[in-house]
Amino acid sequence: MVSLLARLPRRSGADQSPLPLLWLAVAAGVAVSVAGLAGLGLALVVVQTLDPSGGLGTGESLALAGRLWLLAQGGELDIGSGPLVLAPLLLTLGIAWGLSRAGRVLARLQGLDSGRDVARATGVLVVVHVLLTVVLGVAVDDAGARVGLLRTLVGAAVLGAVAVGWGAARESGVLDATLDRLPGAPRPLFRGVLVGTLTALALCAAVVAIAVASDAHGYATLSRSLGGAAAGALGLLGLEVLLLPNAAAAVLGLAAGPGFSVGAGTLVSVHGVTLGAVPALPMLAALPDTQAVPLIAFASQVIPAVAGLVAGRTVGRRFGDEDGGSVVAGLTGLLAGVLLGVVSGLLAWVAGGSLGNGALADVGAPALATGIAVAAQSGIAAAIAATVARWRSLG
Repeated sequence: MVSLLARLPRRSGADQSPLPLLWLAVAAGVAVSVAGLAGLGLALVVVQTLDPSGGLGTGESLALAGRLWLLAQGGELDIGSGPLVLAPLLLTLGIAWGLSRAGRVLARLQGLDSGRDVARATGVLVVVHVLLTVVLGVAVDDAGARVGLLRTLVGAAVLGAVAVGWGAARESGVLDATLDRLPGAPRPLFRGVLVGTLTALALCAAVVAIAVASDAHGYATLSRSLGGAAAGALGLLGLEVLLLPNAAAAVLGLAAGPGFSVGAGTLVSVHGVTLGAVPALPMLAALPDTQAVPLIAFASQVIPAVAGLVAGRTVGRRFGDEDGGSVVAGLTGLLAGVLLGVVSGLLAWVAGGSLGNGALADVGAPALATGIAVAAQSGIAAAIAATVARWRSLG
């Protein structure tokens, strides 16, 4: 529906009034929520239908889809044993993409061309999205899974503001105009941070894949111990795919040095491994089987430096004649590495959470320590790479 709205012609001319912003925002917000929930709910219904033991009913599957939708936006569920606060980040990215597209649709149809117009349109669509999220939260709330409406509201508002604002600002040209007014070389800087972040996450995902593959027997044993048919295994696999960015962010904490925890009893770092009881999720078979630090953990220590090198090389290669020489490129690369640490800390923060009270109250990598460690390692590497890349481009 968002794509259909994007193909509608713009209204222009002094004798024509613009398309009503409120109704466009309502249509775009409903389109994002309905399309996302329909796809997620359909997947859950199909998986449960294929389960010969019956599985969840259609209504329960749709309620589960709604709760996953809320968690993906930073929501909170009280499941009796404590608060469940863990956003499946792959679903979060999907929601953000849909909201960004909706923002671009609004900017295109309304002909937005100023920061004030973009802010107004963003605010209207965010309000619509938050209201829809609150309605969903009330609908799926029950005694077994109480929805924390305040946290859910704040999470939906922040995600909506970032995603919609980004899409509307890009489509309207406000983002380009803002970057042009900034001092220095903002475009190479931000491109370097983006490329460095994607490099770090890709390498961390590869570490997760290697760790799981190295203990394929443990993965299979844990999957069989949970029982159920092939449909149940498919559902678990889908959940693990949604949580893959969370696992990659945890590995980033390991690569930076502080490590990551899965509850109070399990800590994995290059300084040592502490093992305790963990949830029965097959992907957690990637955790070490003994207290010996695995070789892959030591190998992962190069990830912050490699990400910094890629970020710095990107900065140096994208520097123009008006941006400066090697020294300026090196300083910009240093800043890119520091910002890469800030982004890493934010990723560790949003990827972590809580699986209840007590032993599983803390899951993920420590955000502050991870951000500082990545900034220190990536900053040095990015400064060197940017200096060398700019010097070589100057001939």
